[in-house]
Amino acid sequence: MAVTREEVLHVARLARLRLLPEEVERFTGQLNDILEHFGELASADLAGIAPEPATSWPAPVRPDTAPPDPLALPPSALAPAWEAGFFTVPRLAALDAAEQVEMFDAAREGAADPAGPAGGGA
Repeated sequence: MAVTREEVLHVARLARLRLLPEEVERFTGQLNDILEHFGELASADLAGIAPEPATSWPAPVRPDTAPPDPLALPPSALAPAWEAGFFTVPRLAALDAAEQVEMFDAAREGAADPAGPAGGGA
């Protein structure tokens, strides 16, 4: 199985790489050399060779119970404001503006409705 120039260009497109023409030719040759080497390894006669484990001794096993990392300072010492175990921050002005718009819209709808609370209609 050989790698073609089109396959190298396809993989380069997938990786969003721009390859020069000489790079395409070089990579095509290099990939074919790698595949050829794997073919040689696959054809090796391993009939009389027993598989070798990665290690001849079992790996040490320890319980997977690591304590939390200690902090140099508690979070409350790092916070500009801290309340009931939480960081507190100033309220966003955008939220205030959104509430004001809602209040304005509600007041306008109430004024337009004669039977509404502000209208006191018949």
